[in-house]
Amino acid sequence: MLLRRALSSTHSGSCSVPNSHPPSSRDSGPLSFPVSCKFSLLDGATKVRLNSVSSRKIRMVSASNCAGNSSFSVEKTRKVVEHLCLLKTKKDLTEAEEKDMLDYLYTCQYQMRGIVAISVGRISNENVENYTHVVFMRFQRKEDVAKFYENPFYLGILKEHVTPHCNEKLYIDYESEVEDDIIPIFLKGEEYNYGLEFLHLIAFDESSFGAPVEDALASLARLTKKFPSLIVQSTHVVIRFRSSEAFELFMESKEYNAVTWRSKLETIIRRSLPIHFSVDPVGEEVM
Repeated sequence: MLLRRALSSTHSGSCSVPNSHPPSSRDSGPLSFPVSCKFSLLDGATKVRLNSVSSRKIRMVSASNCAGNSSFSVEKTRKVVEHLCLLKTKKDLTEAEEKDMLDYLYTCQYQMRGIVAISVGRISNENVENYTHVVFMRFQRKEDVAKFYENPFYLGILKEHVTPHCNEKLYIDYESEVEDDIIPIFLKGEEYNYGLEFLHLIAFDESSFGAPVEDALASLARLTKKFPSLIVQSTHVVIRFRSSEAFELFMESKEYNAVTWRSKLETIIRRSLPIHFSVDPVGEEVM
């Protein structure tokens, strides 16, 4: 997938470097985040309307799971649209305020049509951008995402329970593919109730676009399929691990470190943002 941060206007083409500061004239030029093999721009609104809080939207292009590669086993898949919101909360956020914010975000799925899966949580690892929390949502169609951004109920949650506690929000929307079955699409069932969500945003060197990037990402996709005992589901940007221990085993494995990361990815990456958070049911009562 190709991530791009929209400029402060609603211009849909030009992009600039995602960083921890609002857009400015000093931004150092375009930076894309390819994290899949085939690219198709995801349409959608790009307006930013969240009061004084710095908010950014990223245009992400996407991707099948490199299904055209002959080395992949053939399986029936379905396209879905995934939405990420990275939050940079204020330092004085209390535990009660954090719980309230996450509860409202998680239970909005019960009040809004179109959301087929959701997970929220506090980021467990330190990251260069200093993001603190993540919201992951899955929709069936691009139209559902467009309606989601305009939904008065969700805008009310942001205004009352999220924006007052945040210095910055980063929105990422992209198209992906998952196994065409109700359980993996909706992330329902015992094995999806707990685990660890891993997000890895990658900026490749522009000179590597084409065969080197496609080869590296195909290698990563093949590798994730080899570890069903550790990985529940992978859509390239987001990998759901069965536990924190499973995450550590995978990241420390020779197959990932030596074969995939060092030989395929590290040499062509300009910048990356890996973050992860624990997946636990946050709230069951409608807020």
